[in-house]
Amino acid sequence: MSVTVNNDYGSIEISNDVIATVVGGAATEIPGVVGMASRHQVRDGLNEILNRENYARGVVVSQETGVIVDVYIIVSYGTKISEVSKNVQERVSYQLEASLGVEANAVNIFVHGVRVQNYE
Repeated sequence: MSVTVNNDYGSIEISNDVIATVVGGAATEIPGVVGMASRHQVRDGLNEILNRENYARGVVVSQETGVIVDVYIIVSYGTKISEVSKNVQERVSYQLEASLGVEANAVNIFVHGVRVQNYE
């Protein structure tokens, strides 16, 4: 599926993959987010942290009554999960509006794990 944005010059079709890539990029910029978690845990392995080029796999975009985004993240140990999640929601909403002109009706955050960083 795709989102259609209409303007004075015509219409723009934005695919869900583009939306997912923008959302994944915005989410990984937040301090406390270690990476994106796979939304298909059985197939991809439990709590697999995805590489930067694969972070769109940790995002589900649906369009029922508008654009709804589900973001699957792994947070760093010692961070306040509620604060990190709130920051991800705000950043994703802002980035969608600023980059694509798409307003998200809901940004749902699913924390799939906590990762302890090895500082050597």
